[in-house]
Amino acid sequence: MSFSFAAVQLRRTPLWRLAATAVFALSMPSVALAQAKTLLRISTPAVTDDWHAKMWTVFKDELEKSAPGQFEVQIHLNGALFKQGAESTAMARGSLEMAAMSAQDIAKILPEYAIYTAGYLIRDPAHQKAVFNGPIGDELAKAVAAKMDVQLLNVAYLGTRQLALREPRKVQTPADLKGVKLRMPATKEWLFLGDALGATATPMAFGEVYLALKTGTIDGEDNPLPTVRSAKFHEVTKQIVLTSHLVDGLFIAIASKTWKGLTPEQQTKLRAAAMAAAKYNDENRIQDEAQLIAFFKKEGLEVTTPDVEAFRKAVQAKYLASEQAKTWPAGLLERINAVK
Repeated sequence: MSFSFAAVQLRRTPLWRLAATAVFALSMPSVALAQAKTLLRISTPAVTDDWHAKMWTVFKDELEKSAPGQFEVQIHLNGALFKQGAESTAMARGSLEMAAMSAQDIAKILPEYAIYTAGYLIRDPAHQKAVFNGPIGDELAKAVAAKMDVQLLNVAYLGTRQLALREPRKVQTPADLKGVKLRMPATKEWLFLGDALGATATPMAFGEVYLALKTGTIDGEDNPLPTVRSAKFHEVTKQIVLTSHLVDGLFIAIASKTWKGLTPEQQTKLRAAAMAAAKYNDENRIQDEAQLIAFFKKEGLEVTTPDVEAFRKAVQAKYLASEQAKTWPAGLLERINAVK
């Protein structure tokens, strides 16, 4: 009975409806495939012209080559999705898939690793790669994954941080920065570094720095030279002081929830894309730093070199006498210093 009823219904069904049904059925696999794409939203405070921003396009392109159609990568610049410093919390909560985390971000949750925020610790970009892409970096990645629900993929050289001052002044030692309102990101580790340099550390979001320099709300800021140029801070400052107080880096990171949802093959390809992005960033930043002093001089800025050894001794002494140094893992400082 049911069979004959179905047959009658089939005979009465218009041909156009049968054809549409068939087309829909055939399209189902492609719809399912499209839905299977893994969404990777990337949040960064970097501005468009910064190598730190451009490296994400390299990451996206490399991933599309190695895993075509498997990922949907969305890049959000200028802190448009999450403000600087909020990315790690967003990844842990599942509100964000990827970002570049600083050592200061990590130290907020893992205070013992505030050692990586210390001034004059990492010697140069090569030392940075050797430390974080070796056994020491593996230990850090495991701790971050366990406590922060974030997986570190690679380290990208952010640059060697220098000071940019709104008005020129003679700076030879930390004492010469007394009273200078120096913008720093709003974490206690960054603020400690600013104070250790002899200035008055002033917390402020990256996106507010240009106007604050222009209006005199702050007297200076610290960043690698490529960032000073890309963010156009040279337009509102008159002096660069080459303190070289921090060889800075950012960790390309992915939310553990997202990471664990990938196949081993996809994880390998994601790591490779992160490595390619970091390499692109590093090479261009290092090349930029070699050329930017001449650029800033041409723009009318005074570029001076203080007594760097005096800064190094004063800053290191403040760190070693601080409470945070007491939390550093035993022997880690010596291990970092021993890495060639």
